[in-house]
Amino acid sequence: QVQLVESGGGLVQAGGSLRLSCAASGRTFSWFAMGWFRQAPGKEREFVAAISWSSGFTYSADSVKGRFTISRDNAKNTVYLQMTSLKPQDTAVYYCAADASHYALTTTTNDYDYWGQGTQVTVSS
Repeated sequence: QVQLVESGGGLVQAGGSLRLSCAASGRTFSWFAMGWFRQAPGKEREFVAAISWSSGFTYSADSVKGRFTISRDNAKNTVYLQMTSLKPQDTAVYYCAADASHYALTTTTNDYDYWGQGTQVTVSS
């Protein structure tokens, strides 16, 4: 089992920045690809960004490219999502997830095996 706990969400004005953290415990964190997803009210959960176990590969959704950066520190069992130039449409609950099953990065929700409880990000206009 892997336990994931997100933190760092909050209320921020448009154009501002936030850094989300996801602390992992349990099975060996460094073996897993990690991803960030988000879910706005009334919408399906959507992919935001993913990072390979070694940090050698990252991939981001077009909607956040150039604004959000995913990174990880395997020594601290933590993955981060640095968010800049935030927009009201970024408002959502943000979830981190661990993929224990696939070699290549995946954007598909069902491909991720473990999920955190989520952290709320609200961007005011």
